Amino acid sequence: MAADSSARCADAPSSRLRPHTRRQPWILTYHSVTDPSDDPYGITVSPGRLDEQLSWLRSRRLTGVGVSELLAAEDAGRRGLVGLTFDDGYADFLDEALPVLRKHGFRATVFVLPGRPGGVNAWDPLGPRKPLLTHDEVRQIAAAGMEVGSHGLYHRDLTALPDEELRRETARSRELIGDLTGSLPEGFCYPYGILDRRVTRAARSAGYGYACALAPGPLLSRFALPRTHISQADRGVRLWAKDLRHGLRQVAVPGAGSRAAGPVRTGGPR
Repeated sequence: MAADSSARCADAPSSRLRPHTRRQPWILTYHSVTDPSDDPYGITVSPGRLDEQLSWLRSRRLTGVGVSELLAAEDAGRRGLVGLTFDDGYADFLDEALPVLRKHGFRATVFVLPGRPGGVNAWDPLGPRKPLLTHDEVRQIAAAGMEVGSHGLYHRDLTALPDEELRRETARSRELIGDLTGSLPEGFCYPYGILDRRVTRAARSAGYGYACALAPGPLLSRFALPRTHISQADRGVRLWAKDLRHGLRQVAVPGAGSRAAGPVRTGGPR
């Protein structure tokens, strides 16, 4: 009871704040859902905190969906949706995140690494080794009604790769996921949030319908969608502030052309 009361108090101020007019679809970025006590990158959210955050979205009459569903709804003029994405394809999604999503009737996009089935987050120099989804678990996620997208094959900085390796990370990863799920994925997510014009062209050429970044700046388009990182610390007013900041920062329209030639290194969580 004390914990429930504390959560209500923390979220109470946000209930008095009215939502802003959103210029861009709001897409939230999650990674691992498990015990966050050993997490040097601030990318782990506990199942209980995820439950609080999704409850907060519901209290604002927002429904969590995958990015393909979100974009289709936006194109049709429907509102009241927020995109939920889970990067890196951590195995804890099945046991920890999926039950919470089902509790709230929400859906999400899970960006997986088909080149590392059953592997670990070897790209992280710090922190614990966390298991990644196996190919069979990717199939389970698709069967559960979640959207499966590509995060590349191995979680590499795509801007540093020669053209052929870039093509494999984008096009080949799409083919492998299609073989696993029976449907070619619509979505791609840039590892580390690093992208440039060449990389966005590769995602488009591979056949994806959209691609997610973090803070793409002048590269903003359907193939460099902005997202909001969500951490264990985010509750109530912090979530409201991130929602507001998203609306204030995004002023261009997805699909607009890009003038930036160099890579965008967004910083923040990988």
